Amino acid sequence: MISVVIPTLNAERVLGESLGALVPAVVDGLVKEVIIVDGGSTDETEKVVDIAGATFVRSEKGRGAQLAAGARAAKFSWLLFLHADTVLTPGWEREAAAFMERIDSGRRPASAAAFRFALDDNGIMPRLLETFVALRCAVFALPYGDQGLLLPAALYREVGGYQPLPLMEDVHLVRRLGRRRVTMLRAEAATSAERYRKSGYALRALRNLACLTLYGLRVPPRIIARLYGAA
Repeated sequence: MISVVIPTLNAERVLGESLGALVPAVVDGLVKEVIIVDGGSTDETEKVVDIAGATFVRSEKGRGAQLAAGARAAKFSWLLFLHADTVLTPGWEREAAAFMERIDSGRRPASAAAFRFALDDNGIMPRLLETFVALRCAVFALPYGDQGLLLPAALYREVGGYQPLPLMEDVHLVRRLGRRRVTMLRAEAATSAERYRKSGYALRALRNLACLTLYGLRVPPRIIARLYGAA
């Protein structure tokens, strides 16, 4: 059974749709709790959480710290980490359940799964970026946090969980899992393209690539954050 963990910061506009995509899995009994870990919102995020019947947890600001706090509060044997502006596409719960069953039955070793990256925007640039991300995942088994991450709670603890890094907390965890313990599911995680539209697709993609390259060169995340910002 799954505990879903979602970090938020002023997410009232996007959180409702993300939570709505979880409803079929809640009805089926696959998702047992949804934990929203807030880093100090000044909007109506807490009200949205209350209406949805999810658990609201306050934490220090920072996605890594918030994700770790949510994992500590989780009660169930599987964890699903999502971003507040990411919406899982219909049918995701069936594929997730099949993946979980193979591991729980011992037919495959404990491992993690992420979803296919998609952007909620039209045009050639979103499609090119989706293709690039698919290639990165196929070659390096390196999904980012906006693709979700589903894994057994025991495996999460085994690899040390999320760290309170200013950025790259998702890559840091996936690299500790190792490519053999990361599976890409067919269902999509459709993420808001607002950040890409705001800063420009090319500039945002180059920024992300620069951050990943510097991280691969063992530049400390605090230095990368200082250079490129943690947003």
